[in-house]
Amino acid sequence: MTAATPDVHGPIDFLLIEFENENLTGEAGPALLDLVERGIVRLYDLLVVRKHEGGAVETVELSDPELAGGFSYFAAASSGLIGDEDVREAAEAMREGTTAALIVYENSWAIPFVAAARNSGGEVIASARIPATDVMAALDALDATTN
Repeated sequence: MTAATPDVHGPIDFLLIEFENENLTGEAGPALLDLVERGIVRLYDLLVVRKHEGGAVETVELSDPELAGGFSYFAAASSGLIGDEDVREAAEAMREGTTAALIVYENSWAIPFVAAARNSGGEVIASARIPATDVMAALDALDATTN
């Protein structure tokens, strides 16, 4: 494995995951913590946003386990990358009566590969994220044609 240099980073992504308020189980937080502890991702920011009926929006204080649920462990996760405009855009994407987690993370599993590619003169010239639902739908369609 190639050692990563300090200026090498893995791809940095954001997710906005919307939850129905009545279905909150608290399972997502521990699953994210597992990814962080295993070094698969490095968490930069985590912000929980609520959009009430009527459209009022609030950010949730993560240090309050009753409000933040399974994400309360990440109360200190704030790099400053998420700004007010990001919160507004997240709220616009949300449905009323939901809670969402806005997460900025680095795919730290990729750092050794990125370092090796850069050491070999490689440079990313294109990148895209394909939503998992699109991949599952395509695989289901392929499966239907082969059966």
